[in-house]
Amino acid sequence: MSQVDSFGDKVVIKPGRDIVASAVDEFRAEIVAILGQGVAGLVIDMGGVEMIDSVGIGLLIAAHNSLAKKNAVLELRNVSADIQGLFRTMRLEKHFSIAK
Repeated sequence: MSQVDSFGDKVVIKPGRDIVASAVDEFRAEIVAILGQGVAGLVIDMGGVEMIDSVGIGLLIAAHNSLAKKNAVLELRNVSADIQGLFRTMRLEKHFSIAK
């Protein structure tokens, strides 16, 4: 279970574990519940996330797309250098904000 904090109409969620296929279903359910609240922004604190696979990346893209339809934004914070490199290679930094 992720740590979730609300700040007005923005929500910060910290999974605290790798975002890989074996853990994505639970994380997806948490994100869907948050998006159902009509938030203006979602911040995913990637502190503690050492690995992300294609299923996890797909989840982040789906969350971004859902938020974009509502003129809301997805931000990723505390992203490790390795994961930042992967996101840059995939040009994902053009779609959502990624911060170290």
